[in-house]
Amino acid sequence: MEVFLHGFPLPGESERLAAEAEADGWDGLLLADSQNLQAEVFVELAFAARSTERLKLGTGVTNPLTRHPAVVAAAAATLQSESGGRIVLGVGRGDSSVTFVGERPASLAVLEDFVRRLQAYLRGDAVDANGFASRLQWLPPGETKVPVDVVATGAGTIGVGARTGDAVTFSVGAEPARLRWAVETARAAGASRFGAYVIVAPHAETAVARDLVRANVGIFAHFSRASLGRLGTDDRRVVEAVTRRYDTERHAESQSTQTTAVPDDFVDRFAVVGPSNGCVARLRELAALGIERLVVVGAAKDASRRQAEAVRKRFATEVLPELRAS
Repeated sequence: MEVFLHGFPLPGESERLAAEAEADGWDGLLLADSQNLQAEVFVELAFAARSTERLKLGTGVTNPLTRHPAVVAAAAATLQSESGGRIVLGVGRGDSSVTFVGERPASLAVLEDFVRRLQAYLRGDAVDANGFASRLQWLPPGETKVPVDVVATGAGTIGVGARTGDAVTFSVGAEPARLRWAVETARAAGASRFGAYVIVAPHAETAVARDLVRANVGIFAHFSRASLGRLGTDDRRVVEAVTRRYDTERHAESQSTQTTAVPDDFVDRFAVVGPSNGCVARLRELAALGIERLVVVGAAKDASRRQAEAVRKRFATEVLPELRAS
């Protein structure tokens, strides 16, 4: 199982974060694409590629509404060439990135058309653009195609990923039952490669760990509105409360109104928090479901650098080696 770190693209930070992730043994780093909240992701990925040699890099995630498929393909293929083939392209329906430009998340039809066109551009094929045969004419011959990873929460998006992506990565939380459902749904639709975004905070004090990631759990709860029917009554109430209170201006922030709607027991189920040995046991359980790539989401965006680094370092030194030994 590959273990990726998820982070935010910030000027002066992405290059350092990538270099540290490589030195600490992570397999990859994905940076969020949300132009109004963070810096331009493809520029920051270029800096990250410059400071690393083996670390895989990618978007976590981009979308069909703020990006044209030809533009995304050109950016990803450029990074692929410059990095020596280390790029992974995560795509989804869009969340904060589209909200901040007055749009709603892409429909399933729009997402599916986007991924099909994106895949064609990345292969060097011609794409019909109102009668014009559009292609990336400059693609280096023999270049390894950038893999496209569709990130999904609901059954519809999982189906799109199974039909059009090279892999499907789930954003459904850390409960084994929900992740098992996602894997089974994707397999039934024809997918064979799976990943999972999981919020993880190893810490000797579980209460401290909960507070460090509660805002990110709120994001996962917000995503889960697409699959309310898969939730129990109590969890459904939490998701509905988070959605009612959601303040996009304070997306992923600990003091946001939506974060206050996330109780401790919900954090304990939807995230992996607490002492490192317990985190290892829970992540092994998820890996056994067939997860090939784990994307670790750590402390909230507004956590101090010291707090965020402490969580990341503890994972790298106490959790990652044990997962490697599994």
